[in-house]
Amino acid sequence: MITLLAKLIIPNYQKTSDSKVRESYGILSGVVGICLNVCLFTGKFIAGLMSGAISITADAFNNLSDAGSSIVTLLGFKLAAQKPDTEHPYGHGRLEYVSGLIVSMFIVVMGVELIKSSIAKIFHPTQTEFSTLIAVILLCSIAVKLYMFYYNSRLSAKLNSVAMHSTAADSLSDTIATTVVLVSSIFTKFTGINIDGFTGLAVSVFIIYSGVTSAIDTINPLLGQPPTAEYVEKVCKVVTSYKGILGVHDFMSHDYGPGRRMISLHAEVPADMDILVAHDMIDNIEMRLEHEFGVNAVIHMDPISVNDPETNALRAQVSQMILALDSGLSFHDFRIVKGQTHTNVLFDVVVPYDCKYSDTDIVAKLKEQIKGINPHYHCIINVDKKYI
Repeated sequence: MITLLAKLIIPNYQKTSDSKVRESYGILSGVVGICLNVCLFTGKFIAGLMSGAISITADAFNNLSDAGSSIVTLLGFKLAAQKPDTEHPYGHGRLEYVSGLIVSMFIVVMGVELIKSSIAKIFHPTQTEFSTLIAVILLCSIAVKLYMFYYNSRLSAKLNSVAMHSTAADSLSDTIATTVVLVSSIFTKFTGINIDGFTGLAVSVFIIYSGVTSAIDTINPLLGQPPTAEYVEKVCKVVTSYKGILGVHDFMSHDYGPGRRMISLHAEVPADMDILVAHDMIDNIEMRLEHEFGVNAVIHMDPISVNDPETNALRAQVSQMILALDSGLSFHDFRIVKGQTHTNVLFDVVVPYDCKYSDTDIVAKLKEQIKGINPHYHCIINVDKKYI
């Protein structure tokens, strides 16, 4: 249904990287979600009143909160599509993440409230009723929620949307919750053992778990998470495919919302390469990255000496030292500057956050070993952190 509606009402519906198309998908998904969840709430609430089962009533209000979540998602996509302005030059794309976080908070709060009601039901159980009509309502609810999980999952993958991923996770948790409620009602019907309160408690715990995991998924991009290794590999492969690029380091990626990524990196070029030729090559690479990955790329050139025997020999020795110290370490921007009384050895060492040595220890050990090669070597070592 969503695919058909998208084809009918969204111009260029296949161009999902476009902010307007993303906004249209978000609005469409939100409106459909609101309508379906209101219908589910109405049906389950009636079933809950008929049966007197707290688990069914709790499930009904869970769907009502889902309708509210759909409204938040809709508003999130609408606000995220706003154009950049003076106060927000990078756009408003992260509002989509914020909307996903709010949805997650709704889920957790609803789970906590249902726990309270379920515990009360455990200590003060009441007789519940079950009929074919109630079973049909719950089965229809399961089918609808499975469909909502399906289309939200597909849209999440298509749009790379954290908000829709949260909505899909919520739909799946609702499916499981309603299934548990249905099984509980059937069990009570045929055994006479009232497990309504315990079932409601189990459903509540699952709802809270779903909300917490969804919150983590939305908080991570807000805090700043590294790009995937596959993404970094693809970008670096494009950069190093140009003749004259010797290597890439200091790769950084900034996520300002889905489809709003900025990257920066250092590209190593031969020190004797014509500066105008190198600059033109870097411009071409930046434009290609923007075209192929939809990113705003900034590339810094680092000149590397490749024809000096002493530099090459010392670089190889330093490489062995660093690997022997910790296999997770790496280095770049290696160069030497010769003087009358001493020779400066300059490079950056990249230290991962989980390294067993402190930055000070690493620098001290490397200085000592390089000094052992030649007492006239004076090391200037800068410590970098790994952001990918």
